[in-house]
Amino acid sequence: MYKNINLNLYKVFYDVAKYGSFSKTAEFTYTTQSAISKSIKKLEDELETQLFYRNNNGIELTEKGRELLFYVEKSYGNLLTAERIMLEAENLERGKLNIGLPSHIASFFFFDKIVDFHNRYPNIEITLLSGSTKQLLESIDKHIIDFIIDTAPINTNNKDLNIVKLSTVNYKFVCNRDNYDDYKDIKSIKELEEIPLVLPVTGTSNRKALDEVLLRNNVNPKRVINIHTSEVILNAVKNNLGIGFIISDLVRNNNEYKVLNIKESLPTTDIVLAYNKKFLTKAPLKFIEDYINFEIK
Repeated sequence: MYKNINLNLYKVFYDVAKYGSFSKTAEFTYTTQSAISKSIKKLEDELETQLFYRNNNGIELTEKGRELLFYVEKSYGNLLTAERIMLEAENLERGKLNIGLPSHIASFFFFDKIVDFHNRYPNIEITLLSGSTKQLLESIDKHIIDFIIDTAPINTNNKDLNIVKLSTVNYKFVCNRDNYDDYKDIKSIKELEEIPLVLPVTGTSNRKALDEVLLRNNVNPKRVINIHTSEVILNAVKNNLGIGFIISDLVRNNNEYKVLNIKESLPTTDIVLAYNKKFLTKAPLKFIEDYINFEIK
């Protein structure tokens, strides 16, 4: 026989895991701490397992609790998607669009498209979520975002996730326009060895690709500033801290910067779209088809 599942108990469990304490859960869900505690105790009794450790610092998920949370998060995400499918109107008079993308991709490649989409469908609630590729993959798995636009590679074991190439972009060395006369005669990467450089942080995919080029050409930079985001790299270049290594498209229409003409081949990367077709609702489908020009089949 099928057992009636008390979904409210799982909702309380999900909230407690999210907020990290009974008191905060009570505060944010407008209930009492006693009611929260009783619900968790009832769920633990039904499942015959302890879900939280109680200690002086608060609560912490047990191993079984973490295992349960994995499935509850997926189920909760599915319910949210189902609700969106029911509520989103065909004419996009209501709905949501949640995109995961690094800030430089948002700012320099897709922001104008997002603005245009908002102007056409002003009642669609838009959320842009930045983060590491790992964080974005976790967010798409939890239905927090609809799809990801990022630079390759996107490594995942999720077989339901489709990853398609949108374009290829080039990395270049760029300098402040005011200092261009000091650097314009640099033609080889070897000549950058003694020049102040502003590079992506060690370990990132674009830095690894650059390090391979440097190693191959026997170049050992002596003066390096390591910065994580492209926006801050550009700001460092603007403030004369050195020559930056970034995607050349980021300065294509910006007269404040100049691209150096280095003879060696520098790394390229692909901008890719990652999505799970099963969880795309009307608003993200419309954005992908009309503004990314990709048809979901």
